[in-house]
Amino acid sequence: AGTISSLQRHLEIQEAQLRRINSEKETLQRKLRERENELQAMSAKFCSLREDRAQGEMIVTMEKENCSLRQVVTELESKLAEQKELIAELQGTVSQLRAEVRSGQQHICTQQQAQEVLRSQAEALQHRMLQTSVALESITSKFERYRNKIIQNTFSAAGSKAPQAEVSDEEVLEAMQVCGSSKLRFPQRARD
Repeated sequence: AGTISSLQRHLEIQEAQLRRINSEKETLQRKLRERENELQAMSAKFCSLREDRAQGEMIVTMEKENCSLRQVVTELESKLAEQKELIAELQGTVSQLRAEVRSGQQHICTQQQAQEVLRSQAEALQHRMLQTSVALESITSKFERYRNKIIQNTFSAAGSKAPQAEVSDEEVLEAMQVCGSSKLRFPQRARD
């Protein structure tokens, strides 16, 4: 956004410079037309005075003025050509800056869209994590109830000692195996 703002400021400066040069160009063109009109008027005077040889000094003076005017016209034409060239360069710069501004705006739009997609994905992941956490708590709760029932059933069997402290899973498994093997032996003894 800072780059876009900078480019837009640069673009405004370039456009102001272009307007100023266009104004100078118009002024130079007006002066050139005025000088050409003066040159034509002087040429007309020169032609009329040339017919009258009695006014030779005036003809020489007018020829000098005519030469001076031609030189001024040449200089003005040269300046006008330079101004046109500068205007063309500035127009190219302005076009390039506008293209850069458009490109920067498109880049920002693309980044915003990508951020929106990432935000949406993050929200979906958070929702999934919440669901997973709830499911894990439910499974853990069920597992603990099931484990407590196993412990109660295993240690409430005849000949089993009630645990004095927290029972590990291995101890529960051993107690279950002992309880199960004693139940299997009881029907066999009864048959004997």
